[in-house]
Amino acid sequence: MSAPKKVVLAYSGGLDTSIILKWLQTEYGCEVVTFTADLGQGEELEPARQKAELLGVAPENIHIEDLREEFVRDFVFPMFRANAQYEGQYLLGTSIARPLISKRLIEIAAETGADAIAHGATGKGNDQVRFELAAYALNPDIKVIAPWREWDLTSRTKLLEFAEAHQIPIAKDKRGEAPFSVDANLLHTSSEGKVLEDPAVEAPDYVYQRTVNPEDAPDQPEYVEIGFERGDAVTVNGEKLSPAALLTRLNELGGKHGIGRLDLVEGRFVGMKSRGIYETPGGTILLEAHRGIEQITLDRGAAHLKDDLMPRYAELIYNGFWFSPEREMLQALIDKSQEHVTGTVRLKLYKGLARTVGRWSDHSLYSEEHVTFEDDAGAYDQKDAEGFIKLNALRLKLLAARDRRVK
Repeated sequence: MSAPKKVVLAYSGGLDTSIILKWLQTEYGCEVVTFTADLGQGEELEPARQKAELLGVAPENIHIEDLREEFVRDFVFPMFRANAQYEGQYLLGTSIARPLISKRLIEIAAETGADAIAHGATGKGNDQVRFELAAYALNPDIKVIAPWREWDLTSRTKLLEFAEAHQIPIAKDKRGEAPFSVDANLLHTSSEGKVLEDPAVEAPDYVYQRTVNPEDAPDQPEYVEIGFERGDAVTVNGEKLSPAALLTRLNELGGKHGIGRLDLVEGRFVGMKSRGIYETPGGTILLEAHRGIEQITLDRGAAHLKDDLMPRYAELIYNGFWFSPEREMLQALIDKSQEHVTGTVRLKLYKGLARTVGRWSDHSLYSEEHVTFEDDAGAYDQKDAEGFIKLNALRLKLLAARDRRVK
C-alpha cells in the first residue's frame, strides 16, 4: 500500500489512539484528521480536542460529533426489532456501534479529501473486522491503516516509552497495567482482559460501572410502562421521548435495580474465545418489553420465523456485516413484521430482573373469548380439534405402524 497523504483517525483521546496519532505522523509523514464520536459513553470529549491540538492536529481537522440520536434511532432500534442476541445472550452493544463510526470515518474522509482511515483496534479482536468491513462496503477504494497490525510497539512498556519520547501525556493510572479494558456507549459497557481473563474466577464488583449489585438494589419493586409504535419504543410512563433520551431513561431505571449484567465467554469471529463482562441495563429492559408487546401483536408464524432468523441476524452484526445485502434483506423482513407491533407493556423491575407483567394494544391478536375457561358463547367449537388432531397424527400413525411391522 502506498503511503497515505491524509488519514482520518477514529480518536478517543486516550493513550492508545494518541500514540497512534503521533505514530501516523512520524511513520507516514501524513496529515491526520481526528474523529471522536459521542455515542453516550459518558465521558467528557473536550479533552480529546485539546490533546489532538497538543499533538499537532489543526483545529479544522478535529471532528467531535454527538451521534447519540442517530446511534439509537438508526442502529440500536432496528437491531432490537429483531430481538437480536449473539450466542443467545449478548445484546451486541459494541458490535452495533462500529458501523456508525465507520460510516462517519468514510464520510469525513470524503469531506476532507483524505485517502485513508485508521483505527485503534488490535489484531486479536473483532473490532478490526467490523471497522474495515463497514469501511470497504461504503468505499471500496479507501485505504485502511491498522497500526496494531503494523508497528513493533507490542508491549505496554514500549507504548509508554514511545509516548514519553514524543511528549504524549500519560495518565498516572496508565503507567501500570490497567486492571481491565472498557468500551462504553449509550447501549452498554464492555469490560475485558486482565482481572477478567480467567473465566473460572468471579468478576470483582468494581468492574461494574452502570449497575448496582442486584443484592444491593432497592427492596421494593418498581413498575414502568413502555409504549411502542411499529416495533420501536416511543414512551416511558406515558412521556414521549427521543430514541437517545428513552434509552438513557431506561439505563437509569435498569442501573438502579441492578438489571442487565452479563458474564459471557463468547466465540470471537477471529477464532478465539474471550470472556467479557457486559452491562446493558436499558437494553435488557427494552428487549423484555419488545418481546412482551410482540406476544399479543405478532402472529405465531411471523414470530417463530423471526426467532429462527434472529441468530443469523445477530451473527451478521457481531461479525461486522451491518452493510451487507443479507443483513439488509433480513432487516426488510423484520421491519415488515413490526407493522402492528404497537401498544404498551408494563414491566416489574426488581433485584436484577425485568419481567413483563402486563401488555395491551389496539392491534392485539389476543381474544379472551376464544381462550376463556368460561362459556365462550360459540366462539370456538372444541369438536373441531378432533379432526385437526387426526390429520396431524396421520403420518405419526403410519410411521408407528411401519416400525411395528418391520421389527
